[in-house]
Amino acid sequence: MIIAVTRRLPVVATELLEGAGLTVRMHDADDPPSREALLSLVDGADGLICLLSDRVDEALLDAAGPGLRVAANYAVGLDNVDLEACRARGVAVAHTPGVLTDATADLAWALLLAVARRVREGDSLVRSGGWSGWSPLQLLGASLAGRTFGVVGLGRIGAAAAQRARGFGMDVVYTGRSRREREEVRLEARFVPLGELLEVSDVVSLHCPSTPETRHLIDAEALGRMRSSAILVNTARGDVVDEAALVDALREGQIGGAGLDVFEREPVVHEGLVGLENVVLAPHLGSATVETRGAMARMVAEAVIAVLEGGTVEHLAVPPGGGA
Repeated sequence: MIIAVTRRLPVVATELLEGAGLTVRMHDADDPPSREALLSLVDGADGLICLLSDRVDEALLDAAGPGLRVAANYAVGLDNVDLEACRARGVAVAHTPGVLTDATADLAWALLLAVARRVREGDSLVRSGGWSGWSPLQLLGASLAGRTFGVVGLGRIGAAAAQRARGFGMDVVYTGRSRREREEVRLEARFVPLGELLEVSDVVSLHCPSTPETRHLIDAEALGRMRSSAILVNTARGDVVDEAALVDALREGQIGGAGLDVFEREPVVHEGLVGLENVVLAPHLGSATVETRGAMARMVAEAVIAVLEGGTVEHLAVPPGGGA
């Protein structure tokens, strides 16, 4: 059986697949395949390991043919996969929840601290040779203890980010589609509507999925409700934020700063963001640790093997055969 792999992954994935007697057909590069190359890659495949940049839709399923039994997404999110189309064709869909929780929460905090303490500006000052020595008023940032940390989406990653906020002595508020009462107790968090969260938070950290309802959730109106000193952090999905509106808000001082790991049209970044001093930009590094990326590779490979061998898989968004 043939397994199409759309990108070069940690070697554990290939080792597991080939060890199970499967033939790996890989797009052996770090850059994503073109759409044409992707459709050719999946032709006749029994299994697929794909990334967020790979659109798994009717056209891809047609190109793969009726033999495709499983698609494993090398990500926790599934906004690139047409789940209903897969369900209709009996194609199981797996992903990698849980394993990247701590790595992504850590990255959210790395961005937050870099913005709050003006680390990017300080680094540039030192590297440019422009630093003339310690000064009492140089690059003054913001303290976090005693401030309010607002979480949009208190799932695994949002809760992990909030736990870190408690460690920094911050109060936690959150919003989402439903209350998380157990997490409220554990984190001493308070559930509030989005509008109130935006108004009371010193940090707004985004951890919600990309859906039609969350597209541009943070738009000009939302940014206008935030405090002028507030910091926006996005390690969720780029289209949750209206980047053009964010550029305007940062330029005009409507908010204090932003830390972004994801963008609306990756890898394209809004040109207005690049020249701003009060924003820190990262190239989608949320899960980028050796341990996490290796664990993700293991999970998708094991999911493909289990489905093809008739075993059980815990992290399935669509079960084998497309059943409920």
